[in-house]
Amino acid sequence: MTNLNLLEIIKKRILIFDGAMGTELIKRGLAPGECPETWNINHPEAIEDIHRAYIEAGAEVIETNTFGANRIKLGNFGLSHMVRELNFRAVENAKKASGGRALVALSVGPTGELLEPHGSLPFEKALDAFREQIVGGLEAGPDMIVIETMSQLQEARAALIAARELTFLPVAVTMTYEESGRTLMGTDPATAIVVLSHLGADMVGLNCSLGPDKMRGIVSQMAGFNIPLIVQPNAGIPELIGEKTVYRLPPQDFAFHCRKLAEAGLNAVGGCCGTTPEHIRQLRQALSGMRPKGIKEDAALYASEEPEETSASVSFCLALSSEKKTVFVSPEGEVKAIADRINPTGNKVLFEDLKRKSLNAVVEKALIQKKAGAHILDVNLGVPGIDEKAMMRSAVLELQKVVDLPLCLDSMRADALEEGLKVYAGRALVNSVNGSERKMARLFPIVKKYGAAVIALAMDEGGIPQTAEERVEIAKNIVRRAEEYGIKRQDVVIDCLSLTAGAQQEYVVEALKTLRMVKQELGCLTTLGISNVSFGLPERPLLNRVFLSMALAYGLDLPILNPLDSDVWEVVRASGVLTGRDRKAQGYIAYYQGKGGGEAEEKKHDTAQALDHTPSKSDQDVDRKLYSCVLEGKKSSVAGLLETFVEIGKDPLEIVNKIIIPALKEVGEKYETGEYFLPQLIQSGEAAQEVFKLLKRRFPASRSMTRGKIVLATVKGDIHDIGKNIVKVIMENYGFEVIDLGKDVASEKITEALAKSPDIRLVGLSALMTTSIPAMQRTIAEIKNLDPGCSVVVGGAVLTPALAEKIGADFYAKDAMEGVRVAEIIYRQDTA
Repeated sequence: MTNLNLLEIIKKRILIFDGAMGTELIKRGLAPGECPETWNINHPEAIEDIHRAYIEAGAEVIETNTFGANRIKLGNFGLSHMVRELNFRAVENAKKASGGRALVALSVGPTGELLEPHGSLPFEKALDAFREQIVGGLEAGPDMIVIETMSQLQEARAALIAARELTFLPVAVTMTYEESGRTLMGTDPATAIVVLSHLGADMVGLNCSLGPDKMRGIVSQMAGFNIPLIVQPNAGIPELIGEKTVYRLPPQDFAFHCRKLAEAGLNAVGGCCGTTPEHIRQLRQALSGMRPKGIKEDAALYASEEPEETSASVSFCLALSSEKKTVFVSPEGEVKAIADRINPTGNKVLFEDLKRKSLNAVVEKALIQKKAGAHILDVNLGVPGIDEKAMMRSAVLELQKVVDLPLCLDSMRADALEEGLKVYAGRALVNSVNGSERKMARLFPIVKKYGAAVIALAMDEGGIPQTAEERVEIAKNIVRRAEEYGIKRQDVVIDCLSLTAGAQQEYVVEALKTLRMVKQELGCLTTLGISNVSFGLPERPLLNRVFLSMALAYGLDLPILNPLDSDVWEVVRASGVLTGRDRKAQGYIAYYQGKGGGEAEEKKHDTAQALDHTPSKSDQDVDRKLYSCVLEGKKSSVAGLLETFVEIGKDPLEIVNKIIIPALKEVGEKYETGEYFLPQLIQSGEAAQEVFKLLKRRFPASRSMTRGKIVLATVKGDIHDIGKNIVKVIMENYGFEVIDLGKDVASEKITEALAKSPDIRLVGLSALMTTSIPAMQRTIAEIKNLDPGCSVVVGGAVLTPALAEKIGADFYAKDAMEGVRVAEIIYRQDTA
C-alpha cells in the first residue's frame, strides 16, 4: 500500500489506524512532565517497538510521535529549537518500524493556545508553527498527514492551510467533540466538514474526548456528507486504580462499539487515549469484511440541505459557515438573504465611525440585522483614506465574537479580502469577482486557498453589458475559469446586475432575463442587489419589494437586501409558497398559523426597537442598554453607558447587583441550555469585566469590589493550560479575583499561596493528562492538610465526577461556567 492509492483503498474497505502512543510510552517509563517527543531521539527503539506492536496487531497506518512537536508546545520544555529534528526523527523511526508494511502518518496536534478572536494567539503565528512542523516531517517522507484533536476550528484551518501550502499528500483532519455534539468552541459536525473539506481535507472526522459508544450521534450527522470519514475514539472513561489512571473499556467492547459506528458509515478507524495494540487487533477482526462509507465520484459534498429540508430533487447546495453555524442555499430550497446594512455608502454614522477606526457601528448593525432575520452578513468597509486591509481584519475578528452568521466579505481590494479570509474561522462568501482576466487571476487563487465561495458579477473590463445574452456569456467564461482554479460551479454565485430604474429602466428587465438564463444554461445560484433598482426614486421600499417579488419568480436565490424592512420577509415567505421553494407551504403555515400573526408583529416590534437609536438617559432605558451590552458581548459600548450612569448618579453596587449579575446569570443559562457557546460566554464576560474595571476607575470606593479570591493551577507534570486559562478568563469576567499560578505547578507553590492569603476559600486544579491525576490527588491532600475549610474544584479532559470524588475533590466542573457556579456557591456560603 502506498499513499498514492490510499484514497482509493478507503473507498473499497475500512482502513485501520493505530492506537494511543502516550499510553504505551508510560508503560515504557515516560515520566510525568517529560516531553514525549524527545523519545524520538533519546529512545528510538521504544518508539519503533510501539509502532511494530500496532502493525502486528493489524494497523495499516501508524502515526508518528509528534502530536505536540510544534514550536509552541515544545517551548514549554525549552525545546522550540528542535522542531525540525524531532519531527524528522519521528518519521524516520516510524518508517524503519514499518518496513513498508504500513503507511506512516505525520501527527499534527494543537498548539495548546487559544487563537484570535477568542484568545491571544494570532492566526499567522499558528500557521507558521504548523508550517515549521510539517516541513520537518516532510523531509523524512511520510505517506500522509493527520491533523488531530482540534477543538478550535480556526486552529484546524491553520494546520490544514499550512499542509496544503506544502504538499499534495493525503490529509485527514479530526476535531474533538463533547457529548453535546459540539467542540469546546461550539462548532457542530456539519460546519467542521463544510469548512475543512473546502480547504482540501481528504478525510474528516473526530477523535479523543469520547468513547465509541458516545460518538454515534456525531458520526450519524457526518455520514450524510460525501467525504471519507475517520474516527479514533478513546477506550472509554478514565478511572483511578491505585496510583494509576486507566481506561477501562475492554478491547472487545471497544471493537463492538466501533463496528456500530462503522455501520453508520466510516472509511477509517483507529484508537486514541487508552487504546492498546490489543484494542486494534480486536478492531481489525470486528471490521473484517465490512464495506466502507460510499463516496460518489465528482458528486457534490452535500447533495441536499439541512435534514429538515432534505429532498431527492435538490441538485446541489452552497454552504456558507461561521465557526458555529452553516447556512445551506440550494436552487430548490428556501431563499436565503444577504444583509446589506454594513456598508458606509450613504451611511454617515458608519462612515465617520470607520474613519475614526471604530467598529462600534459595524457591531451594532450586525446584531440588529441578525435580530431582523438575516442569514448572511455582507461586510463592506470601503471608506477613502482608511487602511481597509487592517480594518477588514479587525472587523472580521470582532464580528465573530458577537454574531454566528456567515460573512460575505465585500471589497474591491484583493489584499483586504485575503486579510479577512485569513482570520475568518468559517467559510465565507467573497463579493466579488468579474469577467476581467486580471481580476480573476488575482482573486480565484485566494478564494481557492481559503476555501471560500464567490459572487461573480456578469460584467468584464468593457463594463455592464446591455443584454442578458451578453451577461450570460461573461458568466459562462467566469464559471469556466473558476473551475480551472478548482472552484466548483455550485460555489460561484452569479450577480445578474440590477441597475436603477430611474436612469436605466430597460436594464431592469434584462436583469430578470439574466436570472432565468443563468438558471437554465449554467445551473448556478444567483444574486441581485435589490435596493439598486430604486436609487433616486421616491417610495424606494415599495419598488424594492415589488422588484424582489419579480426576481424571486425568475429564480433569484440569494437576494442582497435590507433585512430591517420587515415587509421584505413577507414577500420572501409568500414567494416561497408560490414558486414551490417552500414545500407544501410548511414554512408559511408554521409562521402565520402555527405560531400566529403575533410573531410577525413581534418581529416588526423588534425591528422598530433595533432602529430606535434615540439617545435617552432614563434609568430604565440605560439599564436595559447596559444589560444588553453584557448579554450580547458589546464591550466597546460599555464606557459611554457608564458615563451616563455617572451623570444620573447611579450607585455602583446597584449597577453590579441589579444589572451586571442578572445579565451574567442569563448568559450562563443560555450557555447551559446550548443557546450560547464558549465564545459568547467569553465575550459577554469581557463586557462585564469592562464594567467592573471602569467602575473601579470612576468610583475609587468600589476598588475593593470583588466576589471572592480563587487560586488556579495546572498540576505538577502537566503543561496543558488552555482549559485553565479559559476558566481564568471566565472567572475574572464574572467578578472573581484569580491568582493564576500557571502550569506544571508543584503542590508546595499552591499551599504557599494559600498561606499568604487566608481569605482564599477555593482552589481550582486542572489536568489534561492521565499521568497527572496522582499529582492532583496529592495536591488536594496537602491543601486539605493545610486548610480543611478550603474547597477544591477540579476539571480537565480526563476528569469525571466519580474520579473527582475518588481523589478527594469537593467539586467537579465539566466546564468554565460550572466552575463559576461552584465559586458562587462557596462565596455565598462564606458571606451567609
